[in-house]
Formats: sequence, C-alpha cells, structure tokens
Amino acid sequence: MLSKKLLSFVLTGIMAASLFAGCSSKTAQSKSDGKVQIEFLQSKTEAKGTFDKLIAKFEEENPNIKITQTNTPDSSTVLRTRVAKKDVPDVVAVGADTTFADVSKAGVFEDLSNSPQLKNIQPAYVQMVKDVAGTDKVYAIPYAANGAGVIYNKKMFAELGLTVPKTWDEFIAVADKIKAAGKIPFYLTLKDSWTTLPPFNIFVGNTQGDNFFADRAEGKTTFKENYKEAVDKYLKLTEYGQSDIFGKTYSDGNVAFGKGESVMYLQGIWALAEIKKANPDIDLGVFPLPVTNDPSKTKVVSGVDLLLSLSKTSKHPEEAKKFINFLLKEETAKTYINEQKCFSAITGITQEDSALSGLKESFEKGALVDFPDHRIPPALSIDRELQALVKSKDVDKFLTNLDKQWDSLKSRKK
Repeated sequence: MLSKKLLSFVLTGIMAASLFAGCSSKTAQSKSDGKVQIEFLQSKTEAKGTFDKLIAKFEEENPNIKITQTNTPDSSTVLRTRVAKKDVPDVVAVGADTTFADVSKAGVFEDLSNSPQLKNIQPAYVQMVKDVAGTDKVYAIPYAANGAGVIYNKKMFAELGLTVPKTWDEFIAVADKIKAAGKIPFYLTLKDSWTTLPPFNIFVGNTQGDNFFADRAEGKTTFKENYKEAVDKYLKLTEYGQSDIFGKTYSDGNVAFGKGESVMYLQGIWALAEIKKANPDIDLGVFPLPVTNDPSKTKVVSGVDLLLSLSKTSKHPEEAKKFINFLLKEETAKTYINEQKCFSAITGITQEDSALSGLKESFEKGALVDFPDHRIPPALSIDRELQALVKSKDVDKFLTNLDKQWDSLKSRKK
C-alpha cells in the first residue's frame, strides 16, 4: 500500500499530467540513425544556451550519442508528472529542494553514494543533498552552487564614500547614509513573490540555528520562538526600498539596478548576468549581508543550484553516466560557472569573476548555510506569506500563521 506521502506525490503528478502529455522520453530512449538517444532534463531556463554549447561539444567527442535537452519554465511540475507516469528522463539536473526530495523518495534515481565522482565534491554540498532528501544515501551529485547576498554598485559606493559593512549596525548606517544622500538604498521587486525569499533566507539562515527544522518537526520549538529576530530585521530593510516595491518585477529590478536607480540590490548571484545585460559596463560587487554584529558568525546562504541524477530506468545507463562525467570534467564545469556566474560544487574549481570576490572567502572557508526555504513545504507558500507581512507589518500574525500552517501540513502526512 502506498504511504499517504507517496500517494499524494503520485496524485499531484497525475493531476498535472494532462498539461504535459506531450513531454515523453520514450523517443529519447530509442535509437535514431544508429545513435543512442539520451534525454537531459534541466531546470534552469537561463542555462539553456550554456548547455546547448556543452552538449554540442559532448556530441562532437561522442558521435554515437545524441543528447536531447528538455527545459521548461515549470520544470518541477514536469518532473513530478514524468515520475508519476514512470517516464523519467535519463539524466535529471534540478536544484536541491523539496521537488528533488520527493522525487528521490519515490525511488526513481540511482543511488550514487559509492560514485567515485563524490570524492571531488565539496562535502558541505553532499551533506546538503542528504539533508534535503532526508536520507544518508546520495541520489545526486552536486554540480553548481549559488548564493544570496548584497549586490552593490562599486562606483556609487565610491562616490558616496562608503565601505563594505561587516556588522548589522554598519549595514544600517550605510543604508541611512545612502538615503540621506537622496538615493535609493535597495531596489525591491515584490510584485514577483519569490523575490521576498533571498533576503529572508539570509536572515533566517544566520539566526535559526543548525537544528531548527529537526527541532520544529519534533515540536521542540516554533517559528514564533526562533524567527522573530530575522523577521524584524527583514522588515527593517523594506524601509529602504523605492516607493513602489510591489509594482516592480524581478526583470524590472535587474534593469533598474543596472541603470543605477539604487545603490544596492538584495538578490542572488544568479541576477548578475541579467544586470550585465542591462548595463555591460556596470562595476558590480557582492558582499555577505551581515545579520549580526559579530562578523565571525556571518555565513553566506548557499545551496545546490544544480545537481545531477541518473534515472534507474534509463535504457542507456552507461551513456548517461558518460554525459554526467563529461559535465563534471574541470574544463566543462569551469565553462558552466563562468557563463552562469555561480560557484562550482567541485573541489578546486574556483570562481574568478571579480564581482564575486567578496563572497570567495566565505566559500573557501565553508562559512555557508543552506537556503532555509528548501526545507519549507511549497504548500506553505512562504513567499506569499512574506508579501502579506511586508504589507501588514504584523510580525506576530506572520509567525503564528507559519506555525499553524506547518502543524496542519505535517498532520496531514501522518
């Protein structure tokens, strides 16, 4: 008999199946013109062009293998649907989040715990994958990592005589000085609910403690007890945005910040390439947001942005493994992180972009913490809750609601 959790997962996929009935890997797993067909489903729309180039190089080196890249705007729904239909792509590249966790628990990926490739992966990211999936087994090889921080305009910082803050008090002092100069400290884009999450994750990740989610699951603590400091500081920053923070989207923000409409931008490093598109000449930097007044405790929120899994049902596992191994090669991995402005999960491969130098020390010494929202069920809609919080300013109501929803969702899974 299916558990309630797995039954819910399967039903969710089946309900969505009609929307994506055309997505099938059956043709991708057959042979065409003598070539082995491998389907590669990856979740990052902005990386499609990069993967097109890498795939072309792989196919040139392996003329007997054809890689078909599948990339859609809603890859999580597509993957869940494909799993429910028992039609899993040969190679799957998604983020280490709740979708990956649910799919892993459905038993569709190969156990890669003994893969020799794991020896070259930073242990912190391997542990993140285990933690998210809730297992000691490794069902994916971490490939690329992202991070969230404070993106800033170096030229504007210099013009205003500002230095990168190391403490919370210094950070607020910088924002106050920018505001006093008649400029906007942060460009906020809360029309897109998900943009509430990067700064929220930083505040929570640096204050909730290492065992919060385990303790919350056991009823030893609550959001109300642990999250108040983070939420109070989160709300403080919204005082420094432009006047229409709910009228602008992520795309609007990238363009506006690129044009110098604010001095800082509370976003992840994934925004750098888009900002550069708006203004190729902008001189950018990124620094860790100091949540407390103790610099030694500042951690960068960083998660596995992309991991590589192998389908248990692949008809061509050796060729699929060959493609995964190609992606993990040093030259290939460097191409990916350079184009996508992220960090490699592979030991020894460093990000040399000057815009990211402010985060480099944190990555090298392992001063990192995973994105807390990776552990929060999607049904809780933390992004929508944060939108409501910013509008109401009612911290107590926000935290009480989180606890009620969390308990309700957990009780349904028992």
